[in-house]
Amino acid sequence: MYVVELPAPLASAPVDLAVIGRWIERVPTLRVDGERPSGKQLAARLGAFWLPSRSVIYVGRSTGSVAGRVAALERHILGDPRPSAASQWLKTLRVDGLRVWWAATDAPDEAEDALLDAFARSVPDAEREALFAPTPLLPFANLRTVTGERKESGITGASLLGEVAPPVPDGRVVELPAGDADGARPEPRGSGSVRRTGTPRAAAPRTSTPRAARRTGRPAEPVVLSSDGLERLQTEHAELLTRRPGIVARIRAAKELGDLKENSDYTAAREEQSFLEGRVQAVEARLRAAVVVDAVAGGDRVSIGSTVEVEIDGAKRRFTIVGTTETNAGAGRISLGSPIGRALLGRAPGDEIVARTPGGEVPLRIVSID
Repeated sequence: MYVVELPAPLASAPVDLAVIGRWIERVPTLRVDGERPSGKQLAARLGAFWLPSRSVIYVGRSTGSVAGRVAALERHILGDPRPSAASQWLKTLRVDGLRVWWAATDAPDEAEDALLDAFARSVPDAEREALFAPTPLLPFANLRTVTGERKESGITGASLLGEVAPPVPDGRVVELPAGDADGARPEPRGSGSVRRTGTPRAAAPRTSTPRAARRTGRPAEPVVLSSDGLERLQTEHAELLTRRPGIVARIRAAKELGDLKENSDYTAAREEQSFLEGRVQAVEARLRAAVVVDAVAGGDRVSIGSTVEVEIDGAKRRFTIVGTTETNAGAGRISLGSPIGRALLGRAPGDEIVARTPGGEVPLRIVSID
């Protein structure tokens, strides 16, 4: 665990307007209460979370050494999702001589929760009531609790979310609202150890793309979907989000039972939360890269969305051609990127074709198209 502390409490937030301005210019999705802010508006919103009597401005943790973690924060570019968008408010401050205190622990969840609880109890009532959003009460740069409760700052889209992949022909790109960059995703871990540091330098965000794309420098591949597939993904996303509050409540209740190291209810709830957040991220990534190709009603050629009756070795089968992430063999949905899907695309009833699959060549005859 480590704590970032000012040399002494400050009456107001030492927000650097030049840094704020560069942040806004570089991240076109950044919004305050849904509107594109000016530098002064964003600085005022950040300042509305400042606690004049407190010197602690961030509580964090690292699975390795703290020095590496702090060095990573030092290199962090405002708006980047890595090394940690959860602590990027530190980058907006203009302060010298920040101190970093650290201690080793084998119960990081319990330790972090205890530190945040102690911090909240130390804040005077008058300062608590003056905050833009007093619950949850956290140090200035902490944007979420151990159990996932988020600081309601009204600041969204604070990181670039990824390059928009070029649309496929005859399709339409689905534009989705920018996601929050307030630390909803688990923090990457750093390494190192240190006692004090200057203010982490402000810089600028890069786009956040899937790991493979970051390694190669290529933009994320488009996720081709049918209209039904898009609707299914959007429905799943909404259902996942409705489960969040219940899991957070279970974690909070489990924490009240005692030692987290021996608390199976707490462990199970955290594992469920981890799975849920991973699935939310995966679905959101698909939605951001979604390119919807509408089925051609009554077409005489196979296209996405078509239901095709084919004859294979004398037996008739029905397939629905769907997007690249909608495959469900049991329901007869095959991807347009699969060997059979590729072979069928653009074909007409009566056509005899050969699909080259990993198991060998499969001869097909198209009987009808719905």
